[in-house]
Amino acid sequence: MKSKRIPEDFRVEELTELVAADGPYALYRLDKRWIGTPEAVATILQCWRIDRQRVSFGGLKDFHAVTQQYLTIERGPRRDLNQERFDLRYLGQVSQAFQAGDMAGNRFHIVLRDLNGATVASCQAALAGLAETGVPNYFDDQRFGSVGSSGQFVAEAWCRGDYERALWLAVAEANEHDTPARRDEKSFLREHWGDWSACQSRLEHADTERVIPFLAHRPTDFRSAMARLPIDLRSLYVAAFQSHLWNKLLDRYLRSVCRPEQLGELSLRLGSVAFPSNVDAEQAAALGACQLPLPSARLKPEPGAIQELLDQTLCEAEIELRQIRIKYPRDTFFSKGYRAATFVPEELSHRVEPDELYAGRQKLSLSFRLGRGCYATLLVKCLEASDRTAGHSPAGALDSWLPP
Repeated sequence: MKSKRIPEDFRVEELTELVAADGPYALYRLDKRWIGTPEAVATILQCWRIDRQRVSFGGLKDFHAVTQQYLTIERGPRRDLNQERFDLRYLGQVSQAFQAGDMAGNRFHIVLRDLNGATVASCQAALAGLAETGVPNYFDDQRFGSVGSSGQFVAEAWCRGDYERALWLAVAEANEHDTPARRDEKSFLREHWGDWSACQSRLEHADTERVIPFLAHRPTDFRSAMARLPIDLRSLYVAAFQSHLWNKLLDRYLRSVCRPEQLGELSLRLGSVAFPSNVDAEQAAALGACQLPLPSARLKPEPGAIQELLDQTLCEAEIELRQIRIKYPRDTFFSKGYRAATFVPEELSHRVEPDELYAGRQKLSLSFRLGRGCYATLLVKCLEASDRTAGHSPAGALDSWLPP
């Protein structure tokens, strides 16, 4: 089973009910291909010489995909912007900045390739089951791109007050997503950590352009240096750590509801997690109704089984609920609320056709809609896990390679 062989194999359309009318915010539709949302926004800022604070969007869309999403720019230009990997189309004016709450969800069109007949049948059976019992609503690997080679979270060190370690993880630790130039800069920074004058003369990356000059004047003020990282990055670090803890909570919850023989394993970047199958009606109802809290110092959990699972999860992570907060700067904080334990894909349909890229094989084209914050890649991983359980493919068979 292979996915994302070409960008058009994974298409995402952001849905909104927002209608352009009047107001100080210019509304745009961003159509992009082979570029991430932050990179596209950075190019827009550079082309139009706009401060980051004026730009607002609902969420991040995959690099390896063809995607469509919306954004607003306060007092933005009333014109289009066309670049090699994206087009920004001006739609009109609105009264407020576009936020996550303005998203009604996302529509996905996904193609899985290089399938034989047995795998197609396994996927079709799994789709029928997932449409009834739902997909475990884990945060998928895209959420954890900021986690470097050590597997440590920037926000965890930040919460514990170890500002130097947090900053080192943010700007110096090697990451598999680093470009060659970024790898060289990080290597130099690790070798010369503390010699800020030497680093200042060498480093020019956007993540460090405000941090290193500051440290050259205040060499040990790592607390204030963290605040000089771009706010988008700081928010990503916080979201990654909270999402990791929530995933651990969901894994623990599923193991408490399902019997061992009902649990398979989903392989995520940060480790395997439980994947339920063949659940009975009572279990399916419990899973469908469950809302798990996002760990945060602002959370006031109700006594009961979920609180016990949360306590066990945090104990394993060696952190207390009261510690999950950012003391400084105050513009970065953990989300407060609950997240559904499972999601059910809406308007799900599929078709099987000959695969034009792999002679003699078949492709499975999926179309469905998901609510905000749900990961379509998890549905694909569930199909692959079901097929592996049926014995049609070896572990790790899902291939999502894309050319650079």
